[in-house]
Amino acid sequence: MADAPIVCLNDVEKQFGVVRALDGVTLDIVNGECIGLVGHNGAGKSTLMHILAGTLMPSGGHVLAAGAVQQRYSPARAMQLGIRCVFQELSLCPNLTVAENARVYHAVLRGFGWRRNAANLISAKLNEIFPGHDIRPTDLVQDLSIGRRQMVEVARAFTETSGPARLIILDEPTSSLDAHASRQLLAHIRRAVGLGTSFVFISHLLGEILGCCDRVVVMRDGKIVAGDRTAVLDYDRLMMAMGGTKGGMEAAMQAGAGDAAPLRVRARPVRESFGAELIAREGEVIGLSGLAGHGQTELLRKIFLASGRRRGDIDVRGSLAFVAGDRQNYGVFPLMSITENIGVGSLAQLREGFFLSPRKESALAETWRGRIAIRTPDMRNNILSLSGGNQQKALFARALGSEARIILLDDPTRGVDVTTRLEFYDLIRSETRTGRTFLWYTTETEELMHCDHVYVFRNGAIVADLARRELSEEKVIQSSFGEAD
Repeated sequence: MADAPIVCLNDVEKQFGVVRALDGVTLDIVNGECIGLVGHNGAGKSTLMHILAGTLMPSGGHVLAAGAVQQRYSPARAMQLGIRCVFQELSLCPNLTVAENARVYHAVLRGFGWRRNAANLISAKLNEIFPGHDIRPTDLVQDLSIGRRQMVEVARAFTETSGPARLIILDEPTSSLDAHASRQLLAHIRRAVGLGTSFVFISHLLGEILGCCDRVVVMRDGKIVAGDRTAVLDYDRLMMAMGGTKGGMEAAMQAGAGDAAPLRVRARPVRESFGAELIAREGEVIGLSGLAGHGQTELLRKIFLASGRRRGDIDVRGSLAFVAGDRQNYGVFPLMSITENIGVGSLAQLREGFFLSPRKESALAETWRGRIAIRTPDMRNNILSLSGGNQQKALFARALGSEARIILLDDPTRGVDVTTRLEFYDLIRSETRTGRTFLWYTTETEELMHCDHVYVFRNGAIVADLARRELSEEKVIQSSFGEAD
């Protein structure tokens, strides 16, 4: 490993109005290492990565790269230096094809045949990182699932034309990937580290951090508060450094409703002629698993659109709320405040006469701000002023603050820190005791242990129904890849 750093951040500060997102951060990144960056939502991790990628200018301090202070550091200059970034909120152009998005990233792909060259470039990298991905270079990005969009974004960052990728910044790169694709990516990162590429890897999944990174840096309130080699760390030490408690993930949830509880949802997946049907009863937490893009989200949307109806393939008995994992496309209202985004799910109960009551709306938002610790100086701020994880908290508050009896969760902990996840799990179980039912699609096998039953999907059909006592990662993977019965 070479001693000369690829890039140095020296005493970097960043302010957004009265909010100090970074407060004197110093970080050196050298060749051939993977640095894990962890911390709670709003700790400053994503802001730090935007500084590294050149998409934000620091308010104080400086960026040192190529042996000189970068006075006019920008995304173009970062690309020249071999610094790439995969942002938490995907930056692909949805109206362009996969190949055209590769062309946007590489200006040298021009002239006769550029489309073919771009297609070959991105296809080769997708095949290398995610074998069996089933993504075509002619696919429009807007037609891809969020998991496949994540694959394209990751693969594009690894592509090389005029110069090598020396440092790749990965901000929650597995948040939309299923377990299989996540393992493919983590294995590729380690291979690239062995060849001299460096990484900054942000993840709320501490198991990924400990398994993939060479050292870990912990941020809190815009500062680096701890850091050490991964070899001397474990889960509990990392949690303590972040300000959490030991052994939090070891607590199991109690059993949910029995077979005698009232039926809430009965539904058959997209491929109606094959496979089992989903059954959810009052007070149950039902997990939806399997490889991403195999019909889980489609079934949740089908159930949501069928609220209060009974027909041959679907029966929904109760009001519904939906928490989207793809918050930018299906979750937040970007022109509205945090308060308004929470209250939009409860308009009927926030009325006074014919009008919406600002007092009731604010009270609801403040209640949930306290219950799930939404980090903001003012709930009247625009929803996009929040970090990604805090935006997800607002969507969770919208659903649980409503009167819905059935809550549909479409990978809802995407980009949410580990401590908040534990709070979510406790909150879900406490809500089931009031009779609420949860249908929970998650790409993380660990979260399935919090469900009463897990339905495994493959090719748009349910191919396995596993009770929690039967559940294991091996059984989920076997069902996801096995032949249909």
